[in-house]
Amino acid sequence: MHKAAAAVIALVCWAGIALQFWASYSHSRDVIVTLWTLARFFTIISNLAVAITMTSVALGRRASPFLLVGLTLAILLVGIVYRTLLVGLHALSGTALIANYLLHDVSPLAMTAYWLLFVPRGRLKLNAPLLWSLFPIVYFLYVLGRGQLDHRYPYPFIDVGKIGWLRVALNAGGIALAFILAGFVLVWIDGRRPLGPSRGRR
Repeated sequence: MHKAAAAVIALVCWAGIALQFWASYSHSRDVIVTLWTLARFFTIISNLAVAITMTSVALGRRASPFLLVGLTLAILLVGIVYRTLLVGLHALSGTALIANYLLHDVSPLAMTAYWLLFVPRGRLKLNAPLLWSLFPIVYFLYVLGRGQLDHRYPYPFIDVGKIGWLRVALNAGGIALAFILAGFVLVWIDGRRPLGPSRGRR
């Protein structure tokens, strides 16, 4: 059952990424430019990580609870940030609208359901959120470095050219802190949730 669920999540992510690629490609008509553009978005990177991991799980390979819950946290960040800070900034239609729905709504909800139902519980250490936070921190450093090269930033709250370094640092720090706190909440829930295999079972 968990393999079928993983396959569905992988399909959702791959479909969302493919549709977003097509929507972006229709504007640039250049594969390299499209890939370079998409690679700056945390949404795409996180969904790609989920797609690869859940494809592997669907094919019978094991993924640790640390990895699966960390990906759940990352993809939840995608959905929450979009819904609180980004929704409505751009008018979407057609394939872009469908991709947006799959990547920002369906994949976070599906991955959360998978964690609650299928990931072995009670195996996370208290320091897990600090290790998970390396993902968004490295992303921030990466995307800010890219921005220094091409002067383009994926999100308005980290657009150095428009809001300055201090505001970007405050925004990034606030998101990182919220990410870590949410991680501790997930660790707490993980040890107490009634569903999912118990320690020692798959």
